[in-house]
Amino acid sequence: MPETLTQRTEHQSFGAPVEVREFPHGRAEIVKLGDVEIGRLILEPGWRWSNDVKPIAGTDLCQAPHMQYHVSGTVHIVMADGTEFDAGPGDVTSLPEGHDAWVVGDEPAVVVDWYGASNYARK
Repeated sequence: MPETLTQRTEHQSFGAPVEVREFPHGRAEIVKLGDVEIGRLILEPGWRWSNDVKPIAGTDLCQAPHMQYHVSGTVHIVMADGTEFDAGPGDVTSLPEGHDAWVVGDEPAVVVDWYGASNYARK
């Protein structure tokens, strides 16, 4: 039976991630609690999924679904169906597969992704 968060107490820190995946204009810092991977995405001004992560993923749009909390900065998100919006500090987003996104403005965007980080920016 796989471990779950309820089976034992754990403490991890993004100050010492178990994995860091770097890509142009950003990185994904990964921590693990049991069998759950949580990512902190640090996206610098100029980051755009279709430019910086698409070559790693090899898909036209991001195919990783996400559940995210937006800590700082602003990310503009465009879904395959044409829906688009900005997500900023304090926002929580649920993104199904099939989207592009980019940083808006001059402030880095920091996003905590508790669903979808496992395969983000991984070949």
